[in-house]
Amino acid sequence: MDVIHLLPDSVANQIAAGEVIQRPASCLKELVENSLDAGATRVQVIVRDAGRTLLQVIDDGVGMSEMDARLAFERHATSKIREAQDLFSLRTMGFRGEALASICAVAQVEMTTRRAQDETGTLIEIHGSDVVRQEPCSCPVGTNIKVKNLFFNVPVRRKFLKTDQTELRNLLTEFYHIVLVYPKVSFTFVHNDEILMELPAGTEKQRIEAVFGNPKRNVYTSAFVEVHTETEMVAIRGFVVKPENATRKSEQYFFVNGRYMRHPYFQKAVLTAYSGMLPNDYQPSFFIYFDINPEAIDVNIHPTKTEIKFADEQTIFQILMASVREALGKFTLSPTIDFDTRGSLDIPLLTHEPVLQPEIKIDPTYNPFHKRGAVVYPDKPIKQWDTLYEDLRTERPKAEPHRDPLQDILSADDAENCPIWPYGGRYIFVASERGLVLVNQHRAHMTVLYAQFLDQLTHTHGAMQQLLFPEVLSLTPDEMVLVKQMTQDLKAIGFDLEQLSPDSYSIQGVPAQIANQNPIPVLQHIILQVQERGANTQVEWREQIAKALAENGAIPYGKTLTETEMRDLLARLVVLPQFRYTPDGKKIFDLWSDDEISKRF
Repeated sequence: MDVIHLLPDSVANQIAAGEVIQRPASCLKELVENSLDAGATRVQVIVRDAGRTLLQVIDDGVGMSEMDARLAFERHATSKIREAQDLFSLRTMGFRGEALASICAVAQVEMTTRRAQDETGTLIEIHGSDVVRQEPCSCPVGTNIKVKNLFFNVPVRRKFLKTDQTELRNLLTEFYHIVLVYPKVSFTFVHNDEILMELPAGTEKQRIEAVFGNPKRNVYTSAFVEVHTETEMVAIRGFVVKPENATRKSEQYFFVNGRYMRHPYFQKAVLTAYSGMLPNDYQPSFFIYFDINPEAIDVNIHPTKTEIKFADEQTIFQILMASVREALGKFTLSPTIDFDTRGSLDIPLLTHEPVLQPEIKIDPTYNPFHKRGAVVYPDKPIKQWDTLYEDLRTERPKAEPHRDPLQDILSADDAENCPIWPYGGRYIFVASERGLVLVNQHRAHMTVLYAQFLDQLTHTHGAMQQLLFPEVLSLTPDEMVLVKQMTQDLKAIGFDLEQLSPDSYSIQGVPAQIANQNPIPVLQHIILQVQERGANTQVEWREQIAKALAENGAIPYGKTLTETEMRDLLARLVVLPQFRYTPDGKKIFDLWSDDEISKRF
């Protein structure tokens, strides 16, 4: 009996969809790329419930005929290539002919499309690879495609989608990858009837400012310098941040021939160009565009088309590194040394005196096999060799388990009764029976506050201080999504936020512990911490909220505490389960034993 058979097209499409369409963001990428390949100048993305219920893309491209509209949903049907040789000269975003077939295999798809030369358009509706209807319709020039109920027939995949806020952030990230490389196309992004982004056509710098900065003030892009290099192999242009404007949160984007890509090797080239200019925990932001002969790259590596191979990566690495260094050097952002200005530096010229051969003294009596006058390996047999193994016959005592050297240094009794005094506005000295304990008061207070904020987030009983004059917090679209995701926890901790517009919040109240601080930097710090740590669950972002608030609310360095304040701080510290280290693992105190102090004298 034969056991091998061909799979039906619907099953094959559903299998392919598992790799091509992983989440709503994958669907958005494929649909918008098709619109751009169709020559669209305006693209509108409409999303409902983070793409679960609806993902709609409307464009003003060339549209499709009735026959093309039907064939577009067939597997391996494409207008981008005709033969294998075309893969080496690709300039379009898509070319595989798998996207639409994969989407309609796991969703309910409705599309209307019309060409300029046609009087009527075409309506086609497909549910799970089954064509429900196809008929003429009235519609504008271009294509309007709706993807409804994504993964309706794959419940396992739908179940494992993240929360709406997380999926919306993924949608925006994919949206950024496209809009940053097509600045001459206007884009609109609407979620649940709210316009999150409206990007008019403009230059690359204007598009970067519109996405990550403030289009009215150009504050973000003013921190960048331009990179521009053209060689026979590759043309490189874009923007890199000035070293003094680098932050812990960086935006790093590579694009090649109008396509976003990830390339760790080229990222290393940029970081090498910044060598010695940035602190260890800072990263440069950059937006770099490559223009290269399509025959010198291979984009047919992965269905997502973000992994791209270059024919000569090492040469491009050197060109990129030199281009970034040149851009930084032109604006005197890094010191340069001109080795041809020897006279101006008053460096004496080298003389041409002959170099003498160094004298090498040899000791002919040296024997490496002798030690302290005795032969290590004598010719005669070693006597009583069996005594070497006597120690192995006797049972050795078991080694004591490793003990934390800071274990049990401080106790509640020390905090209440031992002599205590401040030092330098940074430390607290405690004279205990074990020696002299040195406590970092800022770290100690931060650890106490961290535990307190975490408890308030869990039990939602944070104290709030109303502001006399509300502050306005401006955010980027992805930051807005993140704040909406954390709204309940921010309210529980003591923040009173009211949304003013699609990109701003009014801060009406703050936690009582930070009432004397500007709340805008505090909230920006919280957002940065959550983004850097990749916190996607409530437990993870609660930890980052508590940590950021504790860092901002802790006793500042330079403040001298009274004896009552010092004893109260230590009493609150020693009752914590983990009081020897801060939440990020830094040591809070150290012990100077009596022996160590005596050795100093």
